[in-house]
Amino acid sequence: MKINYQSQNVDEAIKNNEPLLAVISFDGSAAWIGHIDDNLEHHILLTKLGLPPTDIDKYFRIVFDRDGADWTFACPNNYMNITDKTKRTTMFYKNGFTVISKFLSQMDYIVGINIPKRYRRHIIN
Repeated sequence: MKINYQSQNVDEAIKNNEPLLAVISFDGSAAWIGHIDDNLEHHILLTKLGLPPTDIDKYFRIVFDRDGADWTFACPNNYMNITDKTKRTTMFYKNGFTVISKFLSQMDYIVGINIPKRYRRHIIN
């Protein structure tokens, strides 16, 4: 996975265990990281990277530090062209945990992945 830093502030944030934002391609080939204070939200990070903010649904999105990673769990309606909502959400969940775990491991962040309560409503039990 190619990991790209949005600015030099990312190195400082890593050193000081400050929260970071990441957008990670669905196929796990690339990720972009920005300091949360410089970007506030994932679509702002995309804009600052020169990527269309409307492409937000093409990425797994997390906020992370050495204490854990919060996954903004929002499965796009067209994810992998799976029409069945349950199957689509299940595949998004499985693929997301795989790709996000790989990213965090590559960053040397061995932390849990949390889906905040406000996003869990999208997970079909």
